[in-house]
Amino acid sequence: MVNNKTKFSQRHPFIFGLSLIILAMVLLISTMAFFSVLKNKFSLPFLSAKKIGVVNISGTITDSRKYIEWINRLKKSKNIVGVILRINSPGGVVAPCQEIYESVRKLNQVKPVVVSMGSVAASGAYYISCSARVIVADPGTITGSIGVVANLISIKGLLKKIGIEDQSIASGKFKMAGSPLKKLTPEQKVYLKKLINNLYDQFVEAVAKGRKLDKKRILALADGRVFTGVQAKNLGLVDYLGNMDRAIQILKKICNISEEIDIIEGPPKKEPLIKKILGSVKNNSSLDIGFYYFCPLYAK
Repeated sequence: MVNNKTKFSQRHPFIFGLSLIILAMVLLISTMAFFSVLKNKFSLPFLSAKKIGVVNISGTITDSRKYIEWINRLKKSKNIVGVILRINSPGGVVAPCQEIYESVRKLNQVKPVVVSMGSVAASGAYYISCSARVIVADPGTITGSIGVVANLISIKGLLKKIGIEDQSIASGKFKMAGSPLKKLTPEQKVYLKKLINNLYDQFVEAVAKGRKLDKKRILALADGRVFTGVQAKNLGLVDYLGNMDRAIQILKKICNISEEIDIIEGPPKKEPLIKKILGSVKNNSSLDIGFYYFCPLYAK
């Protein structure tokens, strides 16, 4: 007869022992993953020797927040001596590009910033590039495209054919300017053209100021054309031809650094905590356990 007061560990020693082993493994993995996540989040250039920071800007730019957050972290770090702006983007919405431009401009006042252009750094991406101290492009980089465009369509005729009538009510004659439900009036076209021209002037001013070139010279190039890296260098839109390594060497020279130096890249990718934990465990060698976003106005 089995005594009900007998401990579970005595009645099932194998299962109890196996449970302890599994629990210990779970605690070990969780602890290692936790500290790995903390390390990735807080070790950033703040706890070690001098480093070069890299800001990776890619894809269509519709939001500036993650880039500005990373730029500010690099700016505040005493260990970051200079920054590479690695750009591979066709441009994006005007305001976010302006926000990144301004953040890089302020960073460049305290730490040198060198741009390394990838396959494309055009429109708003070129706008951002002009805030740096030096621009390096590959010979085949597509850049330039200085200008602003508004993508507007009208489906009024289509709606009429299928028997749908627009009865929109607006508070003013310009409130629905650009709506696909109505055709632009001559007055609305003039209004939108002035709006685009104002954004265009801001773009040209930023390029002229950043590149230290006469505004008239920029205006002659600012008709929306794109250029190869070679053409852009000949026109004064970029400073050097070369890849990322060339940009790093130029930055090291500016910073008077001759030895090898660590590089830290961002912005960090935001992932769910469970994915970070699983990823950190998977990558831990000590364990052997089995072109454009739709928006009315964007730089182009």
